Amino acid sequence: MSATWTRRRFLGTTAAAATSMWSLPRRSRAAESKYPGFSIGIQSYSLRGFPVEKAIRVASELGFAHMEFYSGHFSHQATAEEITAMKKTMADAGMSMLGHGVHPFTADHEKNRQLFEFARAVGLRCLSADPSPDSFESLDKLVKEFDIRIAIHNHGPRHRYNKALDVLGACEPWDERIGACADLGHFIRSGEDAVQVVRLLGKRLYGIHLKDFAEMKDKTEGVILGKGHLDVEGVFAALAQVGFPADGCLSLEYEENPEDPTDDIRQCLEIAQQAAAKVVG
Repeated sequence: MSATWTRRRFLGTTAAAATSMWSLPRRSRAAESKYPGFSIGIQSYSLRGFPVEKAIRVASELGFAHMEFYSGHFSHQATAEEITAMKKTMADAGMSMLGHGVHPFTADHEKNRQLFEFARAVGLRCLSADPSPDSFESLDKLVKEFDIRIAIHNHGPRHRYNKALDVLGACEPWDERIGACADLGHFIRSGEDAVQVVRLLGKRLYGIHLKDFAEMKDKTEGVILGKGHLDVEGVFAALAQVGFPADGCLSLEYEENPEDPTDDIRQCLEIAQQAAAKVVG
């Protein structure tokens, strides 16, 4: 792979991200400027120890561009009024909503449809998912109808989507809007190199959970980015190489210290910022 080709691909990705910035709230655009070519959000599960109002405030103060909610903070069964209120709260905080999950999907087409209708009402581009093997025919129809992506989330050893090839094999026969939300920490637990995972999933990669673990084994502990087995700079370079979409859901997820992980998350963001800057250079 030539340096010229890599730089050309990266500049194309950066230009696409810059174009999308005009539709983002002002503070969200400022957050993007810290990570040139990338829009970094947070999976709200990282802040599960806080009520949703405080979680949003903390995320905004930390400078995140967007938030990927889990249902404990923002239910997928929210009413129209609750959705309108949340959209206003997020806009006031200077953040956008790009993703939601992780959601189970089955062969129940009408139940699957309800999640897509929620995503459309919120304005989401992606639903992170743990779909059962019999759900894909339904999902294929729904991603075409709604133009909303499904991103298969891995959960580490013993999960049906343990390895990157398991995810890729599940989504490849279907519409291109069925792809992956790569939890890099869980791939580390599965003994896989996160940089190679990003490259392998390539154009099917619509979400990232940026996470690190101390050891490449099932039972281990979460650590600050780069303190375990995550090559943070290598991941950002690989994301640029594969053309990770400007509206993809790139979310920091930190599972330790649930009572108040603010300081740890701040450290993770500083490391991510340094890595992104090196990729640009």
